[in-house]
Formats: sequence, structure tokens, C-alpha cells
Amino acid sequence: MFTGIVTDIGKVLELEQAGDLRARIGTAYDVAGIDIGASIACDGVCLTVIALGRTPQNWFDVQISAESVGKTNIGAWAVGKRLNLERALKVGDELGGHIVSGHVDGVAEVMRITPEGDSLRVTFRAPESLAKFIAPKGSVALNGTSLTVNEVEGCDFGINFIPHTQSVTTWDEVAVGNRVNLEVDTMARYVARLRDWG
Repeated sequence: MFTGIVTDIGKVLELEQAGDLRARIGTAYDVAGIDIGASIACDGVCLTVIALGRTPQNWFDVQISAESVGKTNIGAWAVGKRLNLERALKVGDELGGHIVSGHVDGVAEVMRITPEGDSLRVTFRAPESLAKFIAPKGSVALNGTSLTVNEVEGCDFGINFIPHTQSVTTWDEVAVGNRVNLEVDTMARYVARLRDWG
């Protein structure tokens, strides 16, 4: 489990397609404190560490199934791509964002970007099947970042990115047409399920 509070910006160092996709990700994390088998959210996708190293910089390798590639934006990753990273929660950690599983529900598209003071208002379009789970003032995770929804109209929803969020994540390089990993709020999923069941 994660909170959607990004703690490092990593970089894709290598990609190798051999059966599953294998990615090497450069990080500022101290790899001495990462176990093989640990979970790290990479742009919101919970991935398992399978190898670690320190040369030429700290890095970890992850193996990515075809299922994960098909349901996320990982298919567009390239060497040099910056990624929002978050290590898994430990008991007693502060829950600064919201509960995030790292199981991406689908991919949203950036439709509009409008500067508002020092912030950016970004409009995303969710897949129709996921739009019902997105509510004004509710939470979503986009590329692994816990965010509050400002407004919703059909499949479109708006997010305001304050300067701090832009500076500590990859949202400083957002562009119209970007495809981003979307995880809807777990509670919204259960509420919808209960409503459908009743």
C-alpha cells in the first residue's frame, strides 16, 4: 500500500524486452535499505524489485508483465523518462495523501492546461468505465500522485497543481495529450459496488 506522496523522482536507465519487460530505474533511494522483493510504486504502478545496484548510480530493476504494460502507460516508457517513485508504507508511517494500492485502473488523457496564478489547472479525460468513480473533492492517484479533484463534467475532471507539487514530482512537464496512470479511490469503488449490489 502507498499514500500517493511521491518521495523521489527516478529515471528509466534501461529497458529490455525478454519475455516480460525489465526496467532499470535510477533513484536517490539508498539501495542498501531496499530488499529484493520490495514493492515500489513507479508512476503509480506497484512493481517488485528484482535486482539492485550502485553503479553508475543507485538503481533497482523491476520486471513488468504484459498485463501491467497493457493497462498502464508503461508501453510508452523510454530511456531517460522521469518517474514518480514511492516506497511502500510501513506501519506507523504518516498517511499524508490517501490509500493507494498501486493497481492502476486505466489511463487518463490530458485535455487542457490552464495557468491559474502560480498553479496549473489540468483537465483530464477518464475512460468512461471509470468516470463514475471520480467525484468533486474526492481523491484520485495520477502517475502515483495523490490529488484532489476540483470539478467533474462527464468523463472530464480537473486537478489543480500547486507549485510545490510541480517541483517534487514529474508534473512540471505535463503536456496536452499525455496519457497518465489513473487509480480511482478505493472507497469510491466499494460505494459503487454496494449501490449496484443493493
